[in-house]
Amino acid sequence: MGDIYLSPGLRTPFVKAGGAYAAHDALALSIPIAAAMGAKARPDFVVWSQVIPSPTVSNIARELVYEAGLDPEIPAFSTILACSSSFVGTVQAAGMIGHGGAHLALVGGVETMSHVPIALTQAKSDEILALFPKDPAAAAAALEHPALSDFLLPINGWTNKQSGRSQGEHTEDTAKFYEIPRAEQDRRAFLSHQGAIAGQDAGFFADLILPFGGVDHDTIPRRDSTLEKLANLPPAFDRTSGHGTLTAGNSSPLTDGAASIWVGDAEGFARLGIAPAVKLVDWQIAAMQFGEEGILMAPARAIPQLLARHGLTFTDIALWEIHEAFAAQVLANIKAASDPGYRHRRAKVDANLGDFPWDRVNPNGGSLSIGHPFAATGARILSQAAKELAGFPAGSRAIVSICADGGQGTVALLERA
Repeated sequence: MGDIYLSPGLRTPFVKAGGAYAAHDALALSIPIAAAMGAKARPDFVVWSQVIPSPTVSNIARELVYEAGLDPEIPAFSTILACSSSFVGTVQAAGMIGHGGAHLALVGGVETMSHVPIALTQAKSDEILALFPKDPAAAAAALEHPALSDFLLPINGWTNKQSGRSQGEHTEDTAKFYEIPRAEQDRRAFLSHQGAIAGQDAGFFADLILPFGGVDHDTIPRRDSTLEKLANLPPAFDRTSGHGTLTAGNSSPLTDGAASIWVGDAEGFARLGIAPAVKLVDWQIAAMQFGEEGILMAPARAIPQLLARHGLTFTDIALWEIHEAFAAQVLANIKAASDPGYRHRRAKVDANLGDFPWDRVNPNGGSLSIGHPFAATGARILSQAAKELAGFPAGSRAIVSICADGGQGTVALLERA
């Protein structure tokens, strides 16, 4: 199999949930992106993701083929790995390229946190489904007058099934365990906003964003963000102990948006009419039993494992694109990955990786400032990294890292061709 390449895809502007996209569902957000990408070239297959799907759509990728007017003979499937869904979709596509006659894949994801379905409890669902064949009128009556206790309501955010706690609550554990001060978290958030605003001012996002719903740019980055304003925000997840450090300012917001990316070999890129610029060299997926460390610490294992496999150190990487679910999670993962003891115990890596170059992280902002529509984030970060890396000299490398709910993490090694 030949080399696999990535090329930046289009995405919608990212906006806060309940805002400009409140009238649009996940397919509506995805359709113009897929249609515009499909107008450039016919993909051999489509991979699309949605972490919190509509109960009426079992395979959003296939529905998207029809709704976006793509050739119905293009196969399409959906994939889910929490916040890393479209990242994993990219890895899956890479493994399929060069086989079965496939040379070019359209990969992407979408999340509409404005439209999250509310489900009935299993007991209530079973009761109503059992009633329908026997007494349809009684079943209909039961649906007309449900009690509050009949619903599964996300009153505590989107909690992990194993722990019953949210990612924010788990990341408070992380901040305490790794002694990540509030001031460091706020500074990381401030730098993210500065990077995103600088990127907007320089026109970096212009060819990555397709206007949608009357919006032509990401609306979450704050030009008026200051360390003082961030420091004045109250804790968002630990409000009672007096020691909470995660706030709305240093945590990624609930976001609506869709994003895409091209994955292909030289033959596929010839169809696109562009020269391959960024190579997907390798990837690593790690998983952990979460506990006192928190739930988003698997990248601290995956990053050293990937670097060591290629004989690389931190400073051999010219660009780091790290998903910012929370500022504390970014800081803790790098702190752990930089600790030789942690690398030995958890990653089984004894290589000396050197000092971490913080000045190479997320130069055009990250999820704290741009936003985090769960299934769209992987495609957004990979596209952003691919565009950034294309401006570097040949042979330059990038690492893209994403933490994911459930104690998992995904990391990719990219190289400028």
